[in-house]
Amino acid sequence: MKEIVNLKKIKDKLIKFSKERDWEKFHTPKNLAMALTVEVSELLEIFQWSLDGGQDVIENSKEEIESEIADIFNYLVKLVDLLDIDLEKIALKKIDLNSKKYPIEKSKGKSLKYTEL
Repeated sequence: MKEIVNLKKIKDKLIKFSKERDWEKFHTPKNLAMALTVEVSELLEIFQWSLDGGQDVIENSKEEIESEIADIFNYLVKLVDLLDIDLEKIALKKIDLNSKKYPIEKSKGKSLKYTEL
């Protein structure tokens, strides 16, 4: 698996795709956030009646899962581009924040919210 994602390449291709279709006027922060929730719901729907946490549907639904994840990712890339957000920076910052909220000695092996640790 390739380790590096070229966000600029993806952003540029999404911008071109939207401009060619005159869709930029529809890509507002609200609409993109709403589109994200719709796509996440479509991903959840694939796993909805899974009996073992989703493992039973992966083999037969891999392409559909990949398609929904791509939709989610592309909408997220459009949103962070529109809002001029550095995705790598905020993701790393959030991991650091979560490491403080969920110290290893209190959270290891537990699925509790940090307020319950």
